[in-house]
Formats: sequence, C-alpha cells, structure tokens
Amino acid sequence: MKLCFNYKFALHFSNFLFLLCGILLILSGCYLFTDNKRILLSRLIAAPSDRLNALPQPLLYYIALGLAIAGFVAVLASVVGFWASCLHTYCFLSIYFLSVVVLLLTESVICLAITLWPHCLGISLDESQMVKSLQTYYGVPGQEQFTNAMDLAQTRFGCCGMKSSLDYDTSLWRLQSYGQTNWPVPLSCCVLENAPQPLAYLDPKPANESQCQSLEHLSYERERYTESCLLHLDIWYREQYSVFLGASLLMAVVEFCVLLAIIMSCTGLASQKARLENIQNLTVQKRRRLTALSHRGLVENIYEPEVELRVNSGHSTNGICLGGPSRHVSSEDFTELYLKPSDLHTHRNNASFEPNSANFHAQTRNYLV
Repeated sequence: MKLCFNYKFALHFSNFLFLLCGILLILSGCYLFTDNKRILLSRLIAAPSDRLNALPQPLLYYIALGLAIAGFVAVLASVVGFWASCLHTYCFLSIYFLSVVVLLLTESVICLAITLWPHCLGISLDESQMVKSLQTYYGVPGQEQFTNAMDLAQTRFGCCGMKSSLDYDTSLWRLQSYGQTNWPVPLSCCVLENAPQPLAYLDPKPANESQCQSLEHLSYERERYTESCLLHLDIWYREQYSVFLGASLLMAVVEFCVLLAIIMSCTGLASQKARLENIQNLTVQKRRRLTALSHRGLVENIYEPEVELRVNSGHSTNGICLGGPSRHVSSEDFTELYLKPSDLHTHRNNASFEPNSANFHAQTRNYLV
C-alpha cells in the first residue's frame, strides 16, 4: 500500500509539473503574439526562403501560435493524467501515455530540424543570400514587412545594410527610385534624434540628415551607422534559438518524468492486483479449510453414541449403581431407570406378591407394549 501511494504521489507531482509547463507555453505564446518587434525581426531570418517569405506573417508569428496550441494540448493531457491517476486504470493510463509520447516526438522532431537542418526550414543567415534579399525586397511595393523589419534592425542594432551600407548602391530601392533619389542609404541608417521612441523605425528623424546622406566618408562617419547588421541578426537568432531550445529541453525532461511515473504507476497497479489476488486466494483456501474441518466434525458427531456405559464409573442415579465390575444391567435396574415413579411404586407392590421372575418380565413387556 505504501509503494502504491508513492507511485500515485509521483504521478500527481509529474502531472502538476506538466500542467505548469503547459500553462507556461500558453503564456509564452500569448507574450510572443504581443511582441511585435520580435515577430517583425523574424521576417529577415526567413527572407532567403521563398516559401517562408511568401507567408502572410513572419516566422515567429506561427511559432507563437504553435506554442499556444502545444500548451493547450499539454494542459488537456495533464487533465487526462490527473483523471487517470485518480481512476488508476490501465485504459486511461495508456491514453495519457500515448498523448505524452506524441507531444514528445513532435517537439523532438522540431528541435532536431531547427538544430541539424535549418536550411530545410528556410532558416539561413548566409551573407550572400541575405544581401540578395536586401537588394531585392527592401523598399519594393508589397514588401512592407521586410522594409519595416530592416528599418527596425538598423535602428535597434545601430547598423546599416547586411554587409555594409554599400549594399544599397545596387538595390532596387535605389536603382528604381523607390526612395529619395538623392539618398544613398535609408534614413534608418542615420543616427536618430528620436531613437529612444518605440516607433522610431517607422518615422526616423536623423540628427543631421545632410551629413548622414553625404557621399564622403569623413562627413558621414559620425552621423551614419557603419556596422554590419548581419552579425547582430546572427546573435539575435542564436539568443532566440537558445531560449526555444532550453524551453524544449525542460519540457522534454518533464515529459520523460511523466512517462516514467506512468510506467511506475502501471507497475504498482499490477503488483497491487497481484497482492489482492493472493489475499483472495488465501481467504478462499482458509474458508475451504474451515468448511472441511466443520464437515469432518459434523460427521464424527453423527456417528458418536449418545449413551455410553462406562465401566467402574461409580456414578449412580436414584440409588441404582450403573457401574460395577460388570456391564450387565438387570431387569430391575432397567425398570427403575425407564419407568415413571408412580408406575414404579405400583410395580414394586405387585412384585412383592409374585416371586416368580417370569411374571415380572411378562408384565414389563406388556407395559412397554
């Protein structure tokens, strides 16, 4: 019973941790939905992939949605786990086990895909591809998300261009005059006076626009960002990936604990049933043994003589000795034992006048008849 209690406690505790992880996943997904800047920056990471770039929303938008759904499924699975731990049956424990295994396999496949094959998902930070994406999509009508994401990266990280500010010289934004014709770089590459504002990337206001847009290096080196944005994007991507991987590993550890607790609970359930069966078998055997003993005593009592004359017992009834050196009972003793007192007095009076014993025996037989 103590082991069964320990198994149930382990299952309840692991279910509680699993429930907390599910709630945290839901909260993380909701928080990621509200972090518009983080979602917008993920558009730059998925830009080299035509399939991901064709999506209506950035990559982190769908990751946030997946986190919320995974958290909701985890909460439902934990509720089933609490139900299974209370009912303690193989059916519900099996359903709970399969649901946790499916979640664990799904998370493992996603983590392996992001870790080992990021190019399969379209996540690539190759320098040539990122520069090509910048020159193709920045400032082009219909690519407003990429344009805003690039402006956000340049304002936030203090950089200009993927490799350098020269990336804009051969971009469609400048060649087709989508921007100002006299601007060699966007305004987001300049040192802004409204940089502390949250939405400064949407309305950049350079501190010195003329020097920022100058073609001479000595003029713009203090008013224009010169660092590469690709390095900052790579660091940002690794930070996001580390957080995602750490959360996935923590979730995997909790799920492994849940699976181990389910296996232990099934083992405890089997041992508990085996003990109950042994107790029932012992009880049945004990009852059968008691029944057999009672039947044997009943048979012995049936065949036991009701009246037993013992030799030399020395016990007398009404003055007549039933014991003695011999087991012979005389007719007078028999009469005194089995006749009523009134009949016995009459018989004694009649017997005094009949010395012949044959008459006495005849009268006794007549009386008995």
